[in-house]
Amino acid sequence: MRTLLVIAGFASVAAVAQPAATFSVKQLTPETALIAAKAALEKCRAEGFQVAVAVTDRAGVTQVLLRDRFAGPHTVEMATRKAYTAVSFRVSTLDFERDTQAGKPSSGVRHLSNIAAVGGGRTIEAGGALLGGIGVSGAPGGVNDDACAAAGIKAIADSLEF
Repeated sequence: MRTLLVIAGFASVAAVAQPAATFSVKQLTPETALIAAKAALEKCRAEGFQVAVAVTDRAGVTQVLLRDRFAGPHTVEMATRKAYTAVSFRVSTLDFERDTQAGKPSSGVRHLSNIAAVGGGRTIEAGGALLGGIGVSGAPGGVNDDACAAAGIKAIADSLEF
């Protein structure tokens, strides 16, 4: 009888310790990603900058890409890389640029594919969850790109809180 109780005890512990087989995540809708991209583009236009804006999902896959008419051809790739970098490392690319400079412990990650260690990429988060990233390229300097990315996030912030 005692052996039967011990076996039953192990069986109940095993049932409780089983991890969930699936999980749920929140994703940006394409419509929300487009609102953010348009707002970032408009902010840069108002400042006189021609840019490209990329919005990615939480996995770094591009959802929306806008390029202003006179933005350089390189801006498309850089905007995408900035959004991807922000999502991948869950940090703004201004911080990433600073934290991965030569001689810093994390400097080696700059050599990974599709990474952009220059300002203009930000994470899009709400309720403690990573929803995606936004990257802007084409303004003079990463600080200006970053300000436009921030404007994109601000445009959707009220619709994201949960």
